[in-house]
Amino acid sequence: MLSERRLEVLRAIVHDYVGTEEPVGSKALTERHQLGVSPATVRNDMAVLEEEGYIAQPHTSAGRIPTDKGYRLFVDKLAGVKPLSGAERRAIHNFLGGAVDLDDVVARTVRLLAQLTRQVAVVQYPSLVRSSVRHVELLSLAAARLMLVLITDTGRVEQRLIDCAAPVGETVLADLRARLNSRVVGRRFADVPPLVQDLPESFDPDDRPAVAGVLATLLETLVEDKEERIMLGGAANLTRFNHDFPLTIRPVLEALEEQMVLLKLLGETADATMTVRIGHENFHEGLNSTSVVAVGYGSGDEAVAKLGVVGPTRMDYPGTMGAVRAVARYVGQILAES
Repeated sequence: MLSERRLEVLRAIVHDYVGTEEPVGSKALTERHQLGVSPATVRNDMAVLEEEGYIAQPHTSAGRIPTDKGYRLFVDKLAGVKPLSGAERRAIHNFLGGAVDLDDVVARTVRLLAQLTRQVAVVQYPSLVRSSVRHVELLSLAAARLMLVLITDTGRVEQRLIDCAAPVGETVLADLRARLNSRVVGRRFADVPPLVQDLPESFDPDDRPAVAGVLATLLETLVEDKEERIMLGGAANLTRFNHDFPLTIRPVLEALEEQMVLLKLLGETADATMTVRIGHENFHEGLNSTSVVAVGYGSGDEAVAKLGVVGPTRMDYPGTMGAVRAVARYVGQILAES
């Protein structure tokens, strides 16, 4: 266990290195921070921190920089989440509040996160698996052709075409629409199948094939895996940090092009807590020089998707964590009110 003084020294090193981009020496630390000890004592503390693997010397005669292990300890023990200012909160509310539909919410969230953090923003679309039904609409496109429109509680809209064996009258269509919504509105997707399985039996025999076709399409829509839908923005921000990547940013950009990599980066949707993965904690080799800050968002207590940012390990962790958490909270409020 490190002493409180050495933890303070580590905090000061992280703070200065993130701010200056330069390795930090003992003299600079004592001049910039009120550590209450001599430069010789700070040098001794830095030697212990280096021996324990929390800091490293990138070049001979240079100062020290934090390692992945040092950043990990900083995030776990030393970094509070930096609150956003009132002006920043109002700007987030106004920007996201102008969204017209779910696609616009996600697009605005990506742009906002990238601008606030100056990192790469990643936003997952709300999961259908964790959604509830807000409304089911049935539209007649032709005598024997229908469109099913499923609207979720998160504002997501899914459309499906249904070709029926025989024409479906408006009266039957209106009746089916009303009965269907009375059973499924407000229900979680997983709860819907047993609620509608006997619905065809309540219609005339001639209409049952059409009703069965509508239900089959609805149930197929409910179980489809839509987890792969992700939006990414701000990749150009990485060019500001060329010197933070050992060789080139190309492996980072290539990794970010893979949807499954992004999903794994964000983590399990059901986990709404904030996660911070640093450097080699990331499973993908191309992202070993980056850190990921992610958190769940949703319209209620449970997360329906995740959002976050990817940037170099030399990151303003308190500020980034504060921005990600605040944006997630506002997106959840918008989904709840939409």
